[in-house]
Amino acid sequence: QVQLVESGGGLVRPGGSLTLSCTASGSITGLNVMGWYRQAPGKERELVAVIFSTTSSPNYADSVRGRFTISRDGGMNTIYLQMNSLKPEDTAVYYCNFRSLMTRSDSWGQGTQVTVSS
Repeated sequence: QVQLVESGGGLVRPGGSLTLSCTASGSITGLNVMGWYRQAPGKERELVAVIFSTTSSPNYADSVRGRFTISRDGGMNTIYLQMNSLKPEDTAVYYCNFRSLMTRSDSWGQGTQVTVSS
């Protein structure tokens, strides 16, 4: 079982920046992918960015590419999402995800609210 603890959400003006972090604990050994998803009111949860444990190569949604950067620390159990040039449409609850590529199991964080508004 994997536990995820997120932090860093908040209220920011359009054009501003925020950094989210997520730390995993528990059964986090083995091949895995960690990432961020978001869910806006009335919409389905969508992928924002993911990063693999093997190559640390990131994948981004088209809507955030060039504005958001996902990274992973050397110990591989913490990920960050640097969000720049934020737009009102980035407003959502952001969820951290851990997926084991060996067991195909998913773990989710509790979510952190990001609100972009003037």
